[in-house]
Amino acid sequence: MDLFATALPALGEALALICQPAQLGFLCLGVLLGLSVGVFPGLGGIAGLSLVLPFMFGMDPVSGLALMVGLVAVVPTSDTFASVLLGIPGSSASQATVLDGFPLAKKGEAARALSAAFVSSLFGGLLGACVLTVFILIARPLILAFGLPEMLMITLLGLSMVAILAGRLPLKGVVAACFGLMVGTIGEAGPGGSLRMATYDLPYLADGFSLVIVGLGIFAIPEIVALLRQDQAISKSGGLGKGWLDGVRDWYANIWLSVRSSIIGVIVGVIPGLGGAVVDWIAYGMTVQFAKDKSRFGQGDIRGVIGPESSNNAKEGGGLVPTLIFGIPGSGSMAVFLGGLALLGYDAGPHMVRYELDLTYTIVWSLALANVLGAGLCILMSGPIARMTTIRFTLVAPFLFMVIAFAAFQSRQSLGDLAALMGIGIIGILLRRFDWSRPAFLIGFVLSHQAENFANMANQIAGAKFRQGFLIGLEYIGSPIVIGIFVLTIVSVVLGIRQSRAMMGDTEAPTGSKRAPLIFLLCVTAYLAISVINASTISLVSDKIFPITVGLVGLLGCSALLIRMRLASERDAIFADFERGGEDGSAPHGLWWTLAWFAFLLVLASLVGFVAALTVFFLAFLRIRAGLSWPRAILLSVIAIASMCALGGILGRDFPAGLLQSTVALPWPLT
Repeated sequence: MDLFATALPALGEALALICQPAQLGFLCLGVLLGLSVGVFPGLGGIAGLSLVLPFMFGMDPVSGLALMVGLVAVVPTSDTFASVLLGIPGSSASQATVLDGFPLAKKGEAARALSAAFVSSLFGGLLGACVLTVFILIARPLILAFGLPEMLMITLLGLSMVAILAGRLPLKGVVAACFGLMVGTIGEAGPGGSLRMATYDLPYLADGFSLVIVGLGIFAIPEIVALLRQDQAISKSGGLGKGWLDGVRDWYANIWLSVRSSIIGVIVGVIPGLGGAVVDWIAYGMTVQFAKDKSRFGQGDIRGVIGPESSNNAKEGGGLVPTLIFGIPGSGSMAVFLGGLALLGYDAGPHMVRYELDLTYTIVWSLALANVLGAGLCILMSGPIARMTTIRFTLVAPFLFMVIAFAAFQSRQSLGDLAALMGIGIIGILLRRFDWSRPAFLIGFVLSHQAENFANMANQIAGAKFRQGFLIGLEYIGSPIVIGIFVLTIVSVVLGIRQSRAMMGDTEAPTGSKRAPLIFLLCVTAYLAISVINASTISLVSDKIFPITVGLVGLLGCSALLIRMRLASERDAIFADFERGGEDGSAPHGLWWTLAWFAFLLVLASLVGFVAALTVFFLAFLRIRAGLSWPRAILLSVIAIASMCALGGILGRDFPAGLLQSTVALPWPLT
C-alpha cells in the first residue's frame, strides 16, 4: 500500500530530476551514441553500453542513468536504417523488419518505410514506458506466476512462429528450425558441460556460435552478395519515393496493429530469459495471422514494418520490469545495464523499487523522453540517409564487408570469428538460394539454449512433483497459464500452416534441375544425423536428450521432404532454386566469384592483419571489381581505412591480428 501512497510524489520528483539541464544533456548524449551505434550492423545495445561503462565511475547517478537509458532506448530505433536500406539486420531485434522494409527500399520507398518504422518505434517505446510505470507497482505477482513450465511454453510459442514464417513449404520451415536448434547446441552443454559437435582441440567451437555472427551470416552476407551480383543501386527508382509523411499516414491507418504489436513487445520483454531476439518475429507472425490480405508480405508490405518496429521498442520498457524489480536481466543489454547500475552504487531489485522509487521512475521517464528524441532525430535524418540507396551498390559493398567483419570480430576477438562468419554466411546463401526459411533457422538458433535449459529444469522438477503424487505433478505442468499458452501455440501452428501459401501471394519460386536442391537437403540430413550420433555418445542424459529429440524431429522432416522430392516433378516448389531464375539467375556476376571477394578479405586479414588486409582489399576491389580509376580507388580506400581506425579508436576495440603480427612487432592500428 505504501508504494501506491508514494507513487505520485515519486513521479513528480523523477520528472523534476530528468528535466534538469545537466540530465537532459546526458540523455541527449546517450541518444546520439545510441543512434551512432545502432546504424552499424551487428554492434547493438550491448556494445554501446559496454562502451560507456568505463565512464560510470564517479558519475552522478541520475546523469549516469540518463546516459545509459538514452543509449539503450534508441538502438532499436536507429538499427532500422541498416535493416531497411541495406537489408542487413541492424541488431537482433530488427531482423523481421528486413523482410518487408528492404523490398520497400528497393522499390524507391525507403523514406516511407523508415518514417513508418520510426513512428511505430516511438509509439512502442512510449507505450512500454507507460506500462513500466504501472508494472513497477503490480508486476511482482505477475512475474512470479511464470515458472519453468510457463517459460518453456513461451519458448515453444516462439518456435511455433516457424509455421508462419516458413514460406511456400511449412515442412521446410520446420526442418530449418531444427537445423538452427542443432547449430545452437554446438559447444559446451548448459546442464552438464559435455561437449557437443566440438572438441577441446577447437576451443572456439567449445563456446558455440554467437548471435551476432549467425545473424550477420544468415541475413547480411547473402543479401550483400545478391545485390553485389546485380551491380546496380539498391533503389531502382533513383529517388526517395513518397516521403516520410506517407509513412506516418500508414502508421495511423494501422494504429491498432501498432497497439497490438507494442503489447506483444511489452509481454515478451517482461518475461526474463526470453530475450528480445524473438520479439520481432512473434510480432511479425501475429501481423500476418491477423491480416486479411497476406499476398504482399515479404514483398514490401508496410504492415510488415509497423508490427515488428512497434514491438522491439516496447520490449525495452518491458525488459526493465524484471531488471528493476528482481535484478533479473530480460536481455543481454539489460545485463550490461545492471552492471552500470552497480557502478553507480545501486542494486536493482525490490529494495530499489521500495525505497528509491524516485530514481526508479527517473529511469522510466528517461526511457520515454529518449524515445521521443531518438524518433525525432531519425525522422529528420531519414531523407539524407535514404539517398544512399541510389548509390551504385558496388561502391557500398566493400564498406559493408569491412563493417561486418569488424563487428563479427568483436564477438570473441578471435580469428575464429571471421572463419565462423564465412561458414555461416555460406549456409545463409544456400538457405536463400533453395528457398529455405532463414527466419526459422535463426529463431531455432536463438531459442536453442533456453529451450534446453527450461526443458531440463522443468523435467527435473516435474519428476519430483509426480513422485510426490500424480495430482501434484499434473497441477505443476498444467497450470492455467501453461494451458492458455499451449492453446495459443496450437492455434498459431494450425493457422500458420493454412496461411503459409497465402503469405507468398501468387509468386512462384524458379525451379529447374532436381540435383542441387537434393544435394543441399542431403547435406542438412547428414548434419542432423551426425549430430544425433554425436549426442548419443554423451554419458549425461541431461546433455543429450535435447539434441537427440530435435535431431530426430529434423530427420523425420528431412525424410518427408526426400519422399516428396522423389514423387514430385521438377516444377514443384520443393525444387526451388533462385540460381535458375529471377534476379539471381540473371545476375551478370557469378555467386561464388562474388563471395570470393569477401573470402579474400578474411583470408588476407588472417595473414597480415585486418587494417593491412583492408588496404589491399579496397584497392583491388575498387580498381578491378568496381572499375574505378586509381585516384578514386585510392581516395575511397583512404577514407575507409581512416573511418575504421577512428571507429576502433573511439570504441576502444582491437582489430584482428594475423600471422604477421605474431612474428613482427607493429604499431597500432597494425597490431
